[in-house]
This record gives sequence, structure tokens and C-alpha cells, in this order.
Amino acid sequence: MIDNEKLLNSGAVLKKYKRGEQLFEEGTIARYYYQVHAGEIKMNNYNEEGKEYIQGIFVKEKSFGEPPLFSDFKYPANAEAIIDSEVWQLSKEKFLKLLEENPKIHYKFTSTLASRLYYKAIMVSEISTQEPEHRILRILDYFKKNNDPQITSSKTYKVELTRQQLADLTGLRVETVIRSIKKLEQKGELLIKNRKVYR
Repeated sequence: MIDNEKLLNSGAVLKKYKRGEQLFEEGTIARYYYQVHAGEIKMNNYNEEGKEYIQGIFVKEKSFGEPPLFSDFKYPANAEAIIDSEVWQLSKEKFLKLLEENPKIHYKFTSTLASRLYYKAIMVSEISTQEPEHRILRILDYFKKNNDPQITSSKTYKVELTRQQLADLTGLRVETVIRSIKKLEQKGELLIKNRKVYR
């Protein structure tokens, strides 16, 4: 999103997080801009029974948790390292100044936030109305496009998400995800090779 040199020049600090370590908690005040340098970060919530719902997974060069920086509300979810990760951290004030001084970066953020809003709207509709197989294909296509914008629809995408993560992203049970993936393979929508899923 923002190149490393510009982040450094703006005063960003590269922080290390161990697997399972939280970067921020739901309900806390947003004070920093975060961008993944290495590793994977997820934003999630838990219901009263302790079931996890993953809002999104963010990989190298992806930012997360920005909306509260632009308005006066607290984080609607937690952020947690899925694996050992390195994340750029830039104070809210310096981040907003950076955007003000760089209209092209500001536009890129507007575009990214619009895409995320679209994804959220689609997923709310999918979770409430669509069959499991459809939900899974929708989320896989989103990650295929979002994690590699240069990828074409004809190019095979290796799914790095676990069956559990797919369940947490779609509101399904793990068993349902496993059955649905097998059905989708039989229909030719997916390929399973060495237990890895390809779309």
C-alpha cells in the first residue's frame, strides 16, 4: 500500500508480533496505522459462545484497521497475528499528514476502503441467503483477486487459508466446509492436490 521508504520517512516503526499476539482489541481507541511487512494478520470477533468470526486476513503490503482513524469510533474487531509477523506502525497524526501530502496514496486508500465495503455488503448477503458452496467460492474469488490483482481468472490460485479459516470467514462449520470443498472439486470448480485447494 505505502512503500517502506515513505513509511520510514514519515516516522513509522517496524514491530514484531508472535503468533497469537494481539495488535489491538475490539472496543479500543485507534491510535496507529498498521501495514503488514511480513506474515499474516487477521481481524476477528468472538460471539458469546466463543466462536470466532474472521472479518479479514491481511498479508504482505496490506493495511488493516484504518476506518476508525478517519472517524470517531473504536475498533469493531480485534487484530491478531496468525503467524510470526512484522508490521509497520505509524501514529494516526503522522498517517493523516502523509495522506494530506500525497493525494495519490489518499486516492488508493479511498479505493481500498470502497472495495472492502463492497466485500462486506456481499458477505452479509451471502451468509444470510446463499448455500455453503456458493459462499466458499465467493470468498475464494475475493482472496484470489485481492491478494494478487495481476492474476487472471484463468490462472490457478493456491488457497493459503485453512479449512478452519474458511469456516470462520463464511460462518460455516468446518465439517460443512470440508464437504462443500469436496463437492466443488467434483463439479470442477476447485482442484485439491496434496490436501491444498486451488481455484
